[in-house]
Amino acid sequence: FHDDLLCLTGTRLAPKEKLDIPVLFMPDKMKMYEAVVVIHVMRENGENWPYEDSAELNKDFKSSVTVAENGGIQGILWIYPVRGIPEAPQQKLAPAVVCCRARQRAERRVEVLLTGVVLGAIAMPAARNSDVVNTNKPANIQEGVQVTDGFSTTMEFLYELQYQSKEIKSQLESLVGMHLVQREQDTESRIITLVFNIVFAPNKPMRNEATLVVQCTTGGVWKFPMLFIATEPEVDDVINIEAVGLNKESIVGFKLTSQTR
Repeated sequence: FHDDLLCLTGTRLAPKEKLDIPVLFMPDKMKMYEAVVVIHVMRENGENWPYEDSAELNKDFKSSVTVAENGGIQGILWIYPVRGIPEAPQQKLAPAVVCCRARQRAERRVEVLLTGVVLGAIAMPAARNSDVVNTNKPANIQEGVQVTDGFSTTMEFLYELQYQSKEIKSQLESLVGMHLVQREQDTESRIITLVFNIVFAPNKPMRNEATLVVQCTTGGVWKFPMLFIATEPEVDDVINIEAVGLNKESIVGFKLTSQTR
C-alpha cells in the first residue's frame, strides 16, 4: 500500500468541505495485504475542544481523540482499515464450454490453474459470504475447500459463478450446480490445480456466459470464463393425422403436461 497522507499535512478544510485521500494498491504477490488510513484533525487556531469529563473518557473514545494537558480535546482521529486483495491478470483464455440439449442433463469436469499462490502465507479465518470474492455485491458462495497437503499452512478456497446480469443469474442459478472434487499443488511452480464438477440441466435453449471466480482466504482472486449452451430439445412425439376425405377436417387429440403450475 502507498498513501499520500504526508502530502496532506497542514491541509485546511472549510466547514462541510470534502477531502479525497488517494490510496494506491500495487501488490507484488498473491496474498492479502492490510493497512490503516488515519486522519487527524485539529483546530486551525490551535485551541482545544472543551470536554468536561476528559479524564473519564471510555476506552473506545480514547482511541479516537488526543487529549491535551488541560483536559480539552486537542485532535480527533478517524481510523479506516483497508484490505487489499490482489486479482490475477485477466488472460485471454478460451471459455470452458458446457453444452447440453434442453431438458437433459450434462456433467463436465473443468480444470483451472491458480498461479502465483504464496505458500506458507498466514491463513486468514474463513471469510463469510458477504466478505469475499466481490467487494461490491458478492454472489452466493458455493463452497469452501481446504488444501493442506504439502503446505505449511491450511489454505481455504472459496468459489462462485458470476453472471453478466441479474436476469441471466436468475435464469441459470437453478440450472447449474458446481462442486470442487479434486485439487493438486506444485510447491516448486506455486501452481494449484482445482478440478470442478459442473452439472448443467437446462429447461430450454439458451447461450449464456459466466465467470468462475476463485478466491484464496490467504489472498488472491482468479477469474475464468465459462459458456453454457443449451441446444434444441429432442422431439417429444410425432403426430399423425389421417385424412378422411378431400376438403374435410381430420381431428386428433393429444395431451400437454406442464412441468410448473
